[in-house]
Amino acid sequence: MEIFDNFKVLFLSVWNRGILGIDIFEILIGLSIFLIFLIFRGLISKLIIKKLEIISQRTSNKLDDTFVKAMVGPARFLPLVLGFFIASYYMSFSDDTRSFVDNINRTLITILLFWIIHQIIEPISYILSGLGKILTRELIGWIIKSLKILIFILGAAAVLELWGIKIGPIIAGLGLFGVAVALGAQDLFKNLISGILVLVEKRFKMGDWILVEGIIEGIVEKIGFRSTTIRKFDKSLAIIPNFQFAENAVINVSQTTNWIISWIINLQYDTTVDQLKKIRDEIEDYIKTHEDFNTELGYAVRIDKFAESSIDMYVRCFTKTNEWERWLSVKERLAIQIKQIVEKNGAAFAFPSQSIYVEKK
Repeated sequence: MEIFDNFKVLFLSVWNRGILGIDIFEILIGLSIFLIFLIFRGLISKLIIKKLEIISQRTSNKLDDTFVKAMVGPARFLPLVLGFFIASYYMSFSDDTRSFVDNINRTLITILLFWIIHQIIEPISYILSGLGKILTRELIGWIIKSLKILIFILGAAAVLELWGIKIGPIIAGLGLFGVAVALGAQDLFKNLISGILVLVEKRFKMGDWILVEGIIEGIVEKIGFRSTTIRKFDKSLAIIPNFQFAENAVINVSQTTNWIISWIINLQYDTTVDQLKKIRDEIEDYIKTHEDFNTELGYAVRIDKFAESSIDMYVRCFTKTNEWERWLSVKERLAIQIKQIVEKNGAAFAFPSQSIYVEKK
């Protein structure tokens, strides 16, 4: 029986001393509390989100709806923070262990706070969207991404400080490392600055049809930090470094207000003066009277020059439409009308030709 008594004494001693000076019973209670919060984590987070949704439904704007959606992650993390805090508060720790556990609690709370701030930044984009005349949608996206990265860095620095890790030397080391990287990544920074200039100056935005002579033509799909993604008209995808848009002239075709038609009409040399005048006047009358053209921007129908194998007539006018497909229809109607006018007046179009004379001996 003495052996059982010794075992009982030893068991009670271990039970009372527990682990790291914590009573085993307290440990079990603490784990139970944490498991309860872990089990009901989904229910608790849903209750919080449900409450926020009820509040957001009282308004008609999308700002609060986006805010509720952004808070889903932190709401699911909150029960874990509360569960660990209550469980650790219930248990009795030694001074050293209590300091360690308090640091864990501070860390979890710090992560929660910075996570909430990080998620709140997304709804801010709706507020900034009201500054559309000053900031483009792409630039707002860049600002939001930059703020999120900044919040993440600040949160990481705060957590490191809690554990006694000085971030000053780390920042200094990163500064030296950054200088080395900058020297080897000049193209990266050049593209980044060029991308910012593109957005600030509003040269183009997503969905615009742009043309850079000799480089690219297509529809802008994405403007990134280093490059811009453009869908070409053959449906292939091109990734163009942003510096190309800073160093070259960019034509934003989508911003065309009135498409221009500029043609040279080649007439045969046997066309008489009267025929030339009638053709000129009838084409001019068609442009002046037809609803397809904006004559306030100017127009011209004139005999231009005597070319090698034709008399050239210059036709220049502006359409009222700024839509590419309608512009093609207007061009087609004008081309058909010019051909009818030329044929009606007994003239014909010229084509490149040469006459060879053989000298008789």
